[in-house]
Amino acid sequence: MDKHEGPDAGTIRLDDPWYDALAVGWGEGEGGEPPPPRPAAGRAAPGASDIYLEVQRSAAFQEVRSRYRGFVVPATAGFLLWYVAYVVAATMAPGIMGRPVFGAVNVALLAGLGQFLSTFLLTWAYSRHARLRRDRAALDLRWTVFEQERDQERNRNRNQSRGTGR
Repeated sequence: MDKHEGPDAGTIRLDDPWYDALAVGWGEGEGGEPPPPRPAAGRAAPGASDIYLEVQRSAAFQEVRSRYRGFVVPATAGFLLWYVAYVVAATMAPGIMGRPVFGAVNVALLAGLGQFLSTFLLTWAYSRHARLRRDRAALDLRWTVFEQERDQERNRNRNQSRGTGR
């Protein structure tokens, strides 16, 4: 993060690819600068969508997606199976679920607490998997997109300044 010089000296500029780029354009059209000109209908100017499509087709992106799916699909299936087994056992086998384990604690109560425990364990496993197997690759992709967008913006500004004769 860098501080601006000049009249906006108190504001902070974020040079971070995680910065919410969608929020930057809010409030445009309420006076101020007119929107940038759109390309002619016959030719398409390269834009952010081209960059994102290129990244989506890349091997690095496909690897991140396959690692994500490789964890999420089995984890979701396992957790849903465990939850359905608990509900079915509670409705179909009340004798087993009502069997006391110790004191007023029965099998159903332990299985219900096991649902909470498994939720926390699954959350921990997901965050660990993301941190160890996906976050670095996803951040590298994010920086690549950020740099490509920045280069594209620089080229666009260069072309506009040449076109206006500055």
